[in-house]
Amino acid sequence: MNHQKMPRAWLIVVLLFFVALLNYIDRTMITTMRSSIVASIPMTDAQFGLLTSVFLWVYGLLSPVAGFLADKFKRSSVIIVSLLVWSTVTWLTSYSVSFEQLLLTRALMGISEACYIPAALALIADYHSGPTRSLATGIHMAGIMAGQSLGFVGGWVAEQHEWHAAFKVFGIFGICYALVLLLLLRDAPKHQATVVSDHGNRVRFLDALKHLFSNRMFVLVVSFFGLVSIMTWLVIGWLPTYFKEQFNLSQTVAGIYSTGYIFTSSIIGVLLGGFLADVWSRRNARARIWVPALGLAAAAPAIFFASYTTWLPLALACFITYAIAKSFSDSNAMPILCLIVDPKYRATGYGILNCCGCLVGGIGLYAGGALRDSQVSLSTIYQSASLVIVAASIILFMVKPSVTEDRNQ
Repeated sequence: MNHQKMPRAWLIVVLLFFVALLNYIDRTMITTMRSSIVASIPMTDAQFGLLTSVFLWVYGLLSPVAGFLADKFKRSSVIIVSLLVWSTVTWLTSYSVSFEQLLLTRALMGISEACYIPAALALIADYHSGPTRSLATGIHMAGIMAGQSLGFVGGWVAEQHEWHAAFKVFGIFGICYALVLLLLLRDAPKHQATVVSDHGNRVRFLDALKHLFSNRMFVLVVSFFGLVSIMTWLVIGWLPTYFKEQFNLSQTVAGIYSTGYIFTSSIIGVLLGGFLADVWSRRNARARIWVPALGLAAAAPAIFFASYTTWLPLALACFITYAIAKSFSDSNAMPILCLIVDPKYRATGYGILNCCGCLVGGIGLYAGGALRDSQVSLSTIYQSASLVIVAASIILFMVKPSVTEDRNQ
């Protein structure tokens, strides 16, 4: 990479770090204020699970199209519009007074947030070549983990004031930050040139899908991503409830354990996973694949033993181990995609990963609530999730690079 471009490349990562942080605070905090919301708007566990599931389903279904938009048009514009719209929806959520209204706002948030992640990760990949790609992606994903770790703020605000207040504050902040990005965020010159040249070529969405799904390695990565998403959303969606019920904690304390501790550990994981993959990739072309695969192999027993113990410190230590090891996948998902698909389809490819991951993740979340309504414990559910992690690790070991990584950007 040209050293003169480095400051701009890392500025992009910093700007998107805070967008990612806000993205996940807005979507995660509802899980930490469950008791307050249910007290205000009565609903079953299955209905509460559906609030997150419907977000994931809508978000996932639109992700391939959203990714294609980021490949065809300016990635920076797609990011800014996405942030502005989902922040407005977050603000509107504060005015919900019924389950149906909450369900509608969660669906609308899914539509608006779908455009962000594929565009952001593709923009980072445009700016960062091989030697820094995984670490740059990991720093951006650390913003996501930071947002998840701050999700407990929602539960705290709900207990101290009312649950509506948090949605108002973060919605208004997001609208203001979108104006900041309008001044500072720009596409990488290489992608901008591609967008200009493609205006006369009529790039088609169905052609992109055909190209991607004819690639066996891409199909394997989609399968891996789907399995990881089932497990991830089960943990994210029900971990606050697990800590609260298993260890008799208050809503605020359970929220701190399940977001503040666990997702802060995930920050270590995405940075470590990105660093290790970048260093190892200089000697091994499959390093960006093997690092997350090995991480999942370590995460499986950790989540299994975490669900067995009744001693809070041991459970917390196991969940922290799981969070660090599993997060190797988060910092390397887009870099893996860069190894197996044509560069002009990166955002579309990641959109498809999001689609598959969110659809099956949403099903898993709803099934978790339905199983709880049927008196199946979260411990049993988490033990089953550890088997899913093992399967994902095995599939990832089968992936082989089919595109030469660009190291001369």
